[in-house]
Parts: sequence; structure tokens; C-alpha cells
Amino acid sequence: MRYKSYLITLLLSFTTMILVVSMVRYPQIAFEASLRGLQIWWEVVFPATLPFMILSELMLGFGVVHFIGVFLEPLMRPLFKVPGTGGFVMAMGFSSGYPVGPKLAARLREQKLVSRSEGERLLCFTSTSDPIFIFGAVAVGFFHDASLGISIAIANYTGAILIGVLLRFHDRHESVRSSVPEEPAPTLPIILRALQAMHRARLKDNRPLGKLMGDAVISTFQTLMVIGGFIMIFSVIIKFVSMGLLAEILAVPVALFLSFLHIPAQMSQGLIIGFFEVTQSMHHISELASSINMQTKIAVASGLIAWGGISVHAQVASIISTTDMRYKPYFIWKGLHALFSGIICFIIWSPLQPYVTLWSQSLPVLARQVPEGGAQYTLNTFQFLTPYTLIILAGLFLLGAVPYIVRKYLAKV
Repeated sequence: MRYKSYLITLLLSFTTMILVVSMVRYPQIAFEASLRGLQIWWEVVFPATLPFMILSELMLGFGVVHFIGVFLEPLMRPLFKVPGTGGFVMAMGFSSGYPVGPKLAARLREQKLVSRSEGERLLCFTSTSDPIFIFGAVAVGFFHDASLGISIAIANYTGAILIGVLLRFHDRHESVRSSVPEEPAPTLPIILRALQAMHRARLKDNRPLGKLMGDAVISTFQTLMVIGGFIMIFSVIIKFVSMGLLAEILAVPVALFLSFLHIPAQMSQGLIIGFFEVTQSMHHISELASSINMQTKIAVASGLIAWGGISVHAQVASIISTTDMRYKPYFIWKGLHALFSGIICFIIWSPLQPYVTLWSQSLPVLARQVPEGGAQYTLNTFQFLTPYTLIILAGLFLLGAVPYIVRKYLAKV
């Protein structure tokens, strides 16, 4: 065990030294890669994520999350083995993308609204890509076909839900549940219980409006600054990996693995890049030879989007570092999410083809192509994400109402 610790120390130190030497040797390349990472953060991540993270903090302070939790408890508890407040995290995570889901899961854990195991379950299955990235950056920006985003979106969100169901068995022997705050009397109508839960949460928080808004902005900016730093440094790392000998060495075993799956070896470079960061891997995969089946390209792209890249993993590890939640389950389950997403996308590709043309006609134009294969967002974030979030919450509310309807009306039959 002691030698293992020494080896890890040497590996991390050696890797850092190689990166520093590479940056000194190629300062212009490092600068351009870092600038590209900054551009992605400033033009995409920052404006798309900041409003939702601030509003999420305010909703926690005002008790709105507790209100939603009372309604969704009968759905989220038996299906995903998490409290009803997890429905809010799920809706925000699915609609806003990385890393909103993990951030909200960490906040619920900090406020003792979920146990450690419940927080880890939420962390793993609510951390997904957002629809603007799937349809705008990937489908339109890189593959120039909005209809391709339908297969990717269905595969990613279906895979996330399947992971959430399987996560019911994560730490199933947990004996202590610290996630249940004082609840209103169950004999009251559900709307009154929800209102009481919201009121009690607001009184318990007890921060004035100005203080609450200030804390929300400060907390969000701190998180986004950390995310921006990770995006920039991983942009540099990916550039050096893709241009050096390491990429050629890694390409050999990856190509061998792909051959067993009957996937063209040309995909190996895209997988290596996608392991670290998703956006640049999408650009690489989209430019592969047209002789490669589009079904295979989209399936691989869907798996990489579900994985998120080590850049996102580092962001998540940083976010949960203030809690007792562990990163290891996230790493394992996101790998399974990537596998599920890729397989589902490959399976549903052919059956969906007769319908995607019709569906794509109703899709808004989300992105346009810009130099170097990037995708610049042209749709206002709230214009697309707000109705998407509301649809998810409305659907969860309807599903959550089913147990009440069955118990109140059908039990009398």
C-alpha cells in the first residue's frame, strides 16, 4: 500500500512536470489552447449556466425546492430511492447540463436534505449534457443536421434514467437516513403540506433577501471560476496530448479494442480526445471519412457526451470536495452511462429514421458554424431551456400525482 502511494505521487509529479516543460517549449500553442478554453467558457458555459445556478440557490433559500419535494416524494423515492427534492435536481440537471446537477446535489447534501448515499445517487444520474449542447453544438454545429440530436438526446436521457433506477442498489444497506427533515402532518392535503414545507424551509434559512441574493451570486461565481480554470487547463492538456507521441501510443490499444466492437480504427483518436474533453472530440468525429457509417459516428458521439470527459469529472470532484460524497461512484456510473447511451443510440437509430425528418422541421436553429469547427450559440438560453425545464417538472408532477389518485379514488372501487 505504501509503495502504491509513492507511485501515485511520482506519476502525478511527473505528469505535471511534462505539462510545464511542454508549455515552456511551446508557449504559443499553450496560449492559443488556453485562449480557446477561455472562449468556450465565456461564450457558452458562463452565460448558459450562471442564471440557472443563481436561481437554483434562490429557490433553495425560499423553500421552493422543499415545496417541489413534497409533490415528487411518491415518485422519486420508489423509483430512484432519493427524496422528492431530487426531482428538482433532475429537472435542472437535464435541462441546464454540466455541472448544474452535481452542484445542486452538493447543496442538498450540505443542507442535510439528502444522505450521503442519496446525494451520490443524484450526483451520478442527474449529471448530463444539456439539450442546447446536443442540438446546437453537436448536431448543428459539427454534424450540420439538427435531426441527429434527437437520437443523441433520447439515448443520453434514457441512459441517465436507467442509471438512476440501477442506483437504487447503491449503498442499499445504509442504515441511517439523515435526509428527512421535519415534515408536515400527512393527514393534511398535499398542497398544504407542500406550502408548510416551503414556509418552514424559508424560516429556517432566515437570510434577508439582499443577503440571500448576494450569497447566491458569490457562490455561483466561485463555482464558475473553478469550472473556467478546469476548461482552460484541460484545453491545453488535450492540445499537447493530441499533437504528441502519447496520442500515437494510446491509439494502438484503443484501435485494437474498437476492432473487437467492429468499430473503425479511425475512431481511436476521437475516443482519446473525448476521454479528456467532449467538444473537441465531436469536431474530430464529425470530420472523419464519409465512408464510416453515420450510425456508428453518432453512437460513439452519444457515449462520449454521456461520459462528459475528464474535464467535467474534475469539475464535479471539485464541487463535491466540500461534502462527504465520494468521486469514485461517479466515475464508475458515468462509465456505465456512456456505455448505455452509446448502445441505446445505436439501437434506436434505424427505427427513428422515418420520423426524424418530420421532427427536425419543428426544431429551432440553435447554432451556426464558426472558424476552427467551433459552435457559437445563437439562441437565447432562457428561450429554449425554460420551457424544457418546465416540461420536465410538469411531467414529474403528473407522475408524482399518480399514487395519490390511486390511493384516494381507485382504492374505493
